[in-house]
Amino acid sequence: MTPRIRHPYLDHPGPIPFAHRGGAADGLENTVRQFRCAVDAGYRYIETDVHTTRDGRLVAFHDATLDRVTDGAGRIADLPWQEVRRARVAGGEPLPLFEELLETFPDVRWNVDVKAEAALLPFLDLVGRTNSWDRICLGSFSEARVVRAQRLSGPRLATSYGTRGVFNLRLRSWGLPAAVRGSAIAAQVPEIQSGIQVVDRRFLHAAHARGLQVHVWTVNDPEGMHRLLDLGVDGIMTDHIDTLRKVMEDRGVWV
Repeated sequence: MTPRIRHPYLDHPGPIPFAHRGGAADGLENTVRQFRCAVDAGYRYIETDVHTTRDGRLVAFHDATLDRVTDGAGRIADLPWQEVRRARVAGGEPLPLFEELLETFPDVRWNVDVKAEAALLPFLDLVGRTNSWDRICLGSFSEARVVRAQRLSGPRLATSYGTRGVFNLRLRSWGLPAAVRGSAIAAQVPEIQSGIQVVDRRFLHAAHARGLQVHVWTVNDPEGMHRLLDLGVDGIMTDHIDTLRKVMEDRGVWV
């Protein structure tokens, strides 16, 4: 049974389709152009990441450095925004500020991985200034960062569990003693991690029994999408946005 809606962010009929980095398979991840492609395809939930520049600007970008997907180089945290803004993804698309994304796509709900501790306070400040609480779910591999965000923002901020919260939830699903605490609204997890099955019926039951949704990343093959939807997951994150839409349309759950 899908858990009741605990936060306006989750107010969506049926399983939630997430465009991972806007649809990273197209080679333009975390760019306005790619986010617009996802929105034009009907996506209203988009996953992205944030880092801060040396002068405190909040950039939507996955890596700590510019080197992998842009024509620039260096650590974002060591560079001023004026230099970061000159980098181009795939040689053509600039990096957006997260504030720009909130303004450009007012109907989108953002699942945001806060990649560095230095980005947390600027991120929370931006969400507060723009009153975007209902449009944001914060995630991080760092349990301490998630807990700090919850403490600073209270129940108005939706969060997913960090690594330890997910690990404890998996232990509880096996009937082992583990504390599952905090005010998270979701467990956002890979189907398999380091050869260990994370998502199965027991994990879903343990999550749903605690009022948590389960969102699975990053699923790019239609067989995996069907399998997880059959299992009863509450959301899927994908790089292949056309594939996920087709699967959900075929199942009659695309909204």
